[in-house]
Amino acid sequence: MTARTPARPLKIWDISPPVDEQAAVFPGDTAYSQRLHFSLAPGCPVNVNSITLSPHTGAHADAPMHYADGGASSGELDLAPYLGPCRVIHCMDCGPLVLPEHIAHAFDGLPARVLLRTARTASQSWASFTAIAPETLALLATKKIALIGIDTPSVDPAASQDLPSHHQLLAHGLRVLENLVLDDVLEGDYELIALPLKLMRADASPVRAILRELP
Repeated sequence: MTARTPARPLKIWDISPPVDEQAAVFPGDTAYSQRLHFSLAPGCPVNVNSITLSPHTGAHADAPMHYADGGASSGELDLAPYLGPCRVIHCMDCGPLVLPEHIAHAFDGLPARVLLRTARTASQSWASFTAIAPETLALLATKKIALIGIDTPSVDPAASQDLPSHHQLLAHGLRVLENLVLDDVLEGDYELIALPLKLMRADASPVRAILRELP
């Protein structure tokens, strides 16, 4: 009987930024803080921390209730869009908005999930970042995608008040991941795993987003 060669483990890319006191948030939003609630000591067998943070901290999934009255909360979201084949598309140095022409080169055989790498080194800062033009999202919706992700804090510019790209997500039933880190990820196809927490009254959820090599 011939021994079977063990399968090579599939490579994993962690595409989530660190979450701690240095994590950037939208100006005025709740900054991350942490304190020890229970501490290892005689009579206490564990450490337990208390954590305060915005649900938009680090890599996160916006829920529709973030930008629409009566929209679904994080805990009500179908998990299917956050798990499965995806394509990382490079559109680095494209300027303030990702336009359709910046990503059209990667449209053939597009899977249901698209992640946009806009920067050579991802910045989680709200001072300057690339957002997504509403017409780009409208075009991607015609390609039957279910989820869009980006390596910047938001799909809309920081100063936007009407959030046209968020409302394109709403109009087409698209899910979104923001604040990803795609620095070490080549353009191409992967498996995405980035499940939001079952937070039943939250307008977003942190995720531990990873990409896995396709078998």
